Amino acid sequence: MMKSKSYKKKVKRIIEYSTDKTKWRSRKEEDVPIDVMDRPSVYHATVVIFLEFFAWGLLTSPSITVLAETFPENTFLMNGIIQGIKGFLSFLSAPLIGALSDVWGRKSFLLLTVFFTCVPIPLLRFNPWWFFACLSISGTFSVTFSIVFAYVADCTDKSDRSHAYGLVSATFAASLITSPALGAYLGTVYSDSVVVALATAIALLDMLFILVCVPESLPERLRPVSWGKSIPWEKADPFSSLRKVGNDPMVLLLCITIFLSYLPEAGQYSCIFLYLQHTIGFNQQEVAIYIAVVGFLSVIVQTLVLTLLIKTLGLKHTICLALTFQILQLIWYGLSTQFWMMWAAGTLAALSSLSYPAISALISCNADSDQQGVVQGLVTGIRGLCNGMGPALYGVIFYIFHVNLTDNIGTATAIPPTAPSMKPSNASLLSHRPGVKSVSSSVIPGPPFLFGACLVFLSLLTALFLPETKPHPRPLKRESSLSSVIHDGTTERTVSCSSYDSEFEINDQTGLLRDEVL
Repeated sequence: MMKSKSYKKKVKRIIEYSTDKTKWRSRKEEDVPIDVMDRPSVYHATVVIFLEFFAWGLLTSPSITVLAETFPENTFLMNGIIQGIKGFLSFLSAPLIGALSDVWGRKSFLLLTVFFTCVPIPLLRFNPWWFFACLSISGTFSVTFSIVFAYVADCTDKSDRSHAYGLVSATFAASLITSPALGAYLGTVYSDSVVVALATAIALLDMLFILVCVPESLPERLRPVSWGKSIPWEKADPFSSLRKVGNDPMVLLLCITIFLSYLPEAGQYSCIFLYLQHTIGFNQQEVAIYIAVVGFLSVIVQTLVLTLLIKTLGLKHTICLALTFQILQLIWYGLSTQFWMMWAAGTLAALSSLSYPAISALISCNADSDQQGVVQGLVTGIRGLCNGMGPALYGVIFYIFHVNLTDNIGTATAIPPTAPSMKPSNASLLSHRPGVKSVSSSVIPGPPFLFGACLVFLSLLTALFLPETKPHPRPLKRESSLSSVIHDGTTERTVSCSSYDSEFEINDQTGLLRDEVL
């Protein structure tokens, strides 16, 4: 009789675990108290993001100097090639790394991505050719955001996830508030070698923090027991993931929205500060202040404003509102010629930063807990592809409109040399500001920004077709696609979008019985 009751109790726990594994805890997890510092949280992720991008922000000025000295005649072209290779490699590797983190945990891949992303930093002062070569290849592992967002999804509820994503994005903006200006100041007072040494030390501190302080966020019971099983090529093929996206209308719409909105954003990031300097007449100090102000506004927008808008408007309307702000700021950048207009455009740019955390939250809330790395890896892969295509697209449009880099770009500027400056002509749009280079008398000062506004408008039209709420669940199907993840997201148990579907289901019960025996 006792054995019968014990067997029934085990079967009951198996059923409860398989239907809602988020509420089940083993006896070991229940009995052993967990220290607050050992519990994964959003703040661990924010520290990782802040330190990594703060280190790279310090290198803004030194990297410009090295790039201009290494490629004096083809600075813009080589910058586009480097960024293009890096972005395309990120696109190729992001889905695989995200999926592997679903199997082996987040912490090890956080350490891996941060390490390889920061490896080129010390090479900046030793060998510029090796620096740019490693910078291009580092795109293979430059997917820290996808792992961080998966980490955040592991340790937050769906109701708090959008705020958590906004906090992570705001941390990224906060890291750029002071780091470019600080790097330029230290380079002027001391030398670029001091800046590189400081950035290297911060990168090492980031890796040490991950190794010592960051706890694993993915519970071991959600991972397959047999880690040694080979991974099929279908899982490593990013184009295969894109083909699977088409199986689900909602994910397809979200991916199109991300692509059309981030493509012009990536191009804008690659050239906006030099565009301001060579057309509007921002000097080095004004550029540093501009970065700080826009970054500070982005922090406020992605924390306080994002939470307020999602509570009042919902995720869909928040995304649409952010895309509207992005259209306005691109039009403003493309048509404006006055100094004060750029500050207004910067305010709109800060408001448009709502889109990425809102879209990431919408995708994450509809994905299963053991597939967060897959979906976030897919999103990061699309953004990586845009990071490669965006700068090249803007460069081609500038070239079509006969706008090229001048031959005498100063190497002491604190902004990346990825934007074209205007060729001298008989007319100057901003001759009233001292030190402003004369520009062509084109009716449209920034044609790439207007083209980007058109792309974002298409993205807005696509976002309008997003559902207000998650769709009703479909019957479970044995297929390997993202469709099963999104449409079955409202059920207690969803189908995985990887080839490990059956293994996850089997290992759920195997892990339970294993803990019972132990």
